[in-house]
Amino acid sequence: MALRVGVIGVGYLGQHHARIFAELQHVELAGVSDANAARADEIAGKYSCASFPDWHALIENCDAVSIVTPTTTHHEIALACLYADKDIFIEKPIAGRLEEAQEIVAEADAKGRILQVGHLERYNPAIVAAASLIHKPGFIEAERLSPFLGRGIDVDVTLDLMIHDIDIVTGIAQSKIRSISAAGDRVLTDRIDAAKAWIEFESGCKALITASRLATEKMRKLRIHQEDSYISIDYQSQEVRRYFKDATGLAFDVIKPENKEPLKEELKDFVFCVDNRICPRVSGREATQALEIVLRINEILEQK
Repeated sequence: MALRVGVIGVGYLGQHHARIFAELQHVELAGVSDANAARADEIAGKYSCASFPDWHALIENCDAVSIVTPTTTHHEIALACLYADKDIFIEKPIAGRLEEAQEIVAEADAKGRILQVGHLERYNPAIVAAASLIHKPGFIEAERLSPFLGRGIDVDVTLDLMIHDIDIVTGIAQSKIRSISAAGDRVLTDRIDAAKAWIEFESGCKALITASRLATEKMRKLRIHQEDSYISIDYQSQEVRRYFKDATGLAFDVIKPENKEPLKEELKDFVFCVDNRICPRVSGREATQALEIVLRINEILEQK
């Protein structure tokens, strides 16, 4: 029997959730809902599913729900889904406040439901390919720059963009955080539009993470320095370069994994976890940890 999945929120990103669920085998796109009813009707027509003016009604007509709405709504919608015994996928961040995230996780545990959070870069083929090359990192640098697009501005750039790299960097460092310092500024909105965070881990690893929605062009890069090599990852081209010393000086090799759509891989994994009742790669706990670190960074920025 096909898994019936509903998508709440079919804006810029949610439309792709609808597309992918409509494409996946053994999945039925049961319906979509959006605050903009005309938009929901448009996407429903495109992918031959039902359109629900009220997301509460959509919940009643599916087995699992993908929540792709503004961060401030995640808590209310997620809890309603869990109360109705639905498995849920929530786009990052899991919530806007730590207490809300903890309540979502606790309710999912109590109900025995699958809770996966959309930290997309975990499914980037370049990150997957580089994993076996990384050992005892000493310094990590992440840059995530984007032009101002006018979306995601209900939250600081730390919650919109930087949280991706917080999740990846802490996963690579595999160590408790010793200290955090940060700087940032508001330029085009009343939220933080550009920020830098310096994180020191108890292992001795250090990380510099930059996020901005004020750039002239999009850039997503990660650089990892370790004892015998330097690894450069380009999220956009999905390419990995490993630089190392040989008899002639500095040499490098290139890893170009099979090009895959990270969002499709992520949602396929969600369906697999639901079908097999196993813990997702990014559960509510990992997502809450990333949120907690970002909120610590925001507290530092507010004090400046």
